[in-house]
Amino acid sequence: MAVSATIYEIKKEEKEKEREGDDIEYRKVKQEMKDYGEVMKLVSAKAGDRPELPDDLPVGQWSEQALKVLRERYLDKDAQGEVKETPEEMVWRVAFAIASAEVVWGADRKAVIELAKSYYKLMVSLKFLPNSPTLMNAGKGNGLQYSACFVLPVEDSLVGIFDAIKWQAIIHQSGGGTGFGFSRLRPQGAFVKTSRGVASGPVSFMKIFDAATQQVKQGGTRRGANMGMLRVDHPDIKEFITCKLEGGITNFNISVLATDDFMKALEEDGEYELVAPHTKEVVGKERAREIFDLICDSAWRSGDPGMVFIDRVNASKANPVPSLGPIESTNPCGEQPLYGFDACNLGSIFLRYFVKDGKEGRGVDWDGLKEAVWQSVRFLDDVIEVNPYPLPQIWETVRKIRRIGLGIGGWADMLFLLGIPYDSKEAFDLAEKIMRFISDEGHKASEALAEDRGPFPLWSESIYKEGRPLRNSTVTTIAPTGTISIIANSSSGVEPIFALAYRHTVKDEHINRELVFVNPVLREIGEKEGWWSKELEEKIAETGNVHDVKGVPDKWRKVLVTSHEIKPADHVMMQAAWQRYTDNAVSKTINLPNEAKVDDVAQAYLQAWSEGCMGITVYRDGSKDWQVLNVGSKTDKKTDDKGMVIEEKSETRSEVAELRVRPKKLVGSTYKIKTPVGTAFVVVNSDDLGNPFEVFVNVGKAGTHVTADAEAIGRLVSLSLRVPSVLPARSVAEAVVEQLAGIGGAESVGFGNGKVRSLADGVAKVLREHMQPEVEQEVKGGSNGFASKSPLLDSVSSGDLGEVVQQEALPLTKERRDLCPECGQATLVIEEGCSKCYSCGASKC
Repeated sequence: MAVSATIYEIKKEEKEKEREGDDIEYRKVKQEMKDYGEVMKLVSAKAGDRPELPDDLPVGQWSEQALKVLRERYLDKDAQGEVKETPEEMVWRVAFAIASAEVVWGADRKAVIELAKSYYKLMVSLKFLPNSPTLMNAGKGNGLQYSACFVLPVEDSLVGIFDAIKWQAIIHQSGGGTGFGFSRLRPQGAFVKTSRGVASGPVSFMKIFDAATQQVKQGGTRRGANMGMLRVDHPDIKEFITCKLEGGITNFNISVLATDDFMKALEEDGEYELVAPHTKEVVGKERAREIFDLICDSAWRSGDPGMVFIDRVNASKANPVPSLGPIESTNPCGEQPLYGFDACNLGSIFLRYFVKDGKEGRGVDWDGLKEAVWQSVRFLDDVIEVNPYPLPQIWETVRKIRRIGLGIGGWADMLFLLGIPYDSKEAFDLAEKIMRFISDEGHKASEALAEDRGPFPLWSESIYKEGRPLRNSTVTTIAPTGTISIIANSSSGVEPIFALAYRHTVKDEHINRELVFVNPVLREIGEKEGWWSKELEEKIAETGNVHDVKGVPDKWRKVLVTSHEIKPADHVMMQAAWQRYTDNAVSKTINLPNEAKVDDVAQAYLQAWSEGCMGITVYRDGSKDWQVLNVGSKTDKKTDDKGMVIEEKSETRSEVAELRVRPKKLVGSTYKIKTPVGTAFVVVNSDDLGNPFEVFVNVGKAGTHVTADAEAIGRLVSLSLRVPSVLPARSVAEAVVEQLAGIGGAESVGFGNGKVRSLADGVAKVLREHMQPEVEQEVKGGSNGFASKSPLLDSVSSGDLGEVVQQEALPLTKERRDLCPECGQATLVIEEGCSKCYSCGASKC
């Protein structure tokens, strides 16, 4: 059914409305908002089929990583899964599909082709790229939508809840992420009139949403991502804050919606009211400090929840049509506040391509940036017209307000090229200046579109109704650039560089090679100034930074900083600088070192509030408490009438009765060894003859793939050692070492005999050292009589470990990278509020 909407057309002959200081006159005109089928019928008739890629268009400059990502995720494939288009053909496919939207406003085929060429040149230059769904789906005719982020309403009824789950599945299947505000749901234990029962509360239903996500893959390639939010004044807020600490709800980011009343109570160390959403009655009070401390403690342990200052959001440009609101949630990474059934088309300008040399040195190419902003705003508005939104409610909402989100990437690269340290006032000031420029030019471009096409239909109900009409209700968002930053060969979003260089190992039956990936701007600077070398590249790849690398001039050590070298307060200052002139919000991760305290999290949250941020996400490296390994055993004995034991059974976690019985007390050592996936603590407990009896391995953040694989290695090694065998126990242990030694992973650390190729290889080295002959042990003086000849291996504790082994938090020696669930490489990092793989480009964003 067509939906009637009001637009405006500039007409100087006719007056209907005059505004102070402006002589432009407007006349109301009726226009029917067509559904997607009608729009595409018109597009097909007037724009026609996509022509072949014109010969006169430039060829793209693609990095090796970009080509790998494009082949695996973006380039069109035939029925057999073989790639059937080049990167340039992909860009042309997208450019023509989006330019075709202009036939709705009178363009003919010739005009569409000329505009498509303009869009092509913009994208192939890597100065601008739309979000991944647009690159993946535009022009393919696969029916999958072009937007990345959506918010769905969750009503306080069983039908409403399961409708939202159904809609979530549809969006995830089409390649989008979803945000949910669960604040309308009545609290646990509340009376339900229809069933005469009691409600189970928001968290219980979040688990159902989470399970549904687990079963649906986006466009057949990956699982979807979710954001779950709950108001701080909801009675179930405590359960919500801690809901991820036990490892559940794995497909959600969560954030607390902090109200102004809550923040005021926090400042005054007072109480605030809890309100039942279904009755609007005050049902209790909480001390704000206690809730805030719980938020900070949970975030310190697991990275969740974040905080969103919801009253600030609703009073901002992110809520452009208050009659549709209020805002109840954001997209999964937190930068895009949206109404229910709202979506946003996102795109990013990569700033590294807007640095130019001038008479006074390098500076920002403001003219080039202005041109890119105007083109990008037009591109994103065109996307709205031809986007096959997955739900009719989303189609209607988006076209009423035409929200777009133009952001940036390559910020860290730009700072490198300009010689400005990321954590400097000069950088904060430049960020604010650039975003103000992009915002001003972006809104001017939207005003120009409104003159030609009319403003967004609900403009007369918007916060802009007293000013110049805009085509788009919001214009700017700083979103995660995720995979598209790899395609653009640029740094991610407004984040600092995570690592300046790292190793990537390719090893199979046909090839065995190790590649070093280097930040291209770092290499450019080093080569230009004459201090770059292959040896230097290898050194930087060891740690990922240049902090202690000789050969890098002091001047550049101060400039070439990575995320873990930047103070949390400076991370927040950078986010705040970008936020001041952004309509929506800013996706940024406040990276904290592993040794950070809960108070550091609290300070970051409070600073974000005081500096005007809309929300904040923190990630403490290796976060979540180290778990106690409960390795005790329970023994049941049966005796005869004389008290003699006739049967003995031992029950130990993960054991079966046939295994060698674990004594109640074992003696062992804990070793520390550097591995490609982080510093590992390996516990080796021995029997009374000194033979290895069991092994425990700890590395990385609890709940990650690295930790799971480490525990698996320990369990399987222990199982092998305890299975009864005719072979001596030491021979079994040596066989285990032989199987694990030399296994290669994505990276290695160390050199020569001390080289560790993988976590498994590191465990093998520990076992080998543990079993050195006694005479050699005494000569070498290893801890507890065991040798420690590897420079990467240290015995950090020894003696009677008893029934419980507890390990301390690992020190931060280098940034930790998790294993990518798609390519298996240890290059998955947390930045921009989500995970991203530097090898294959996998991203939840």
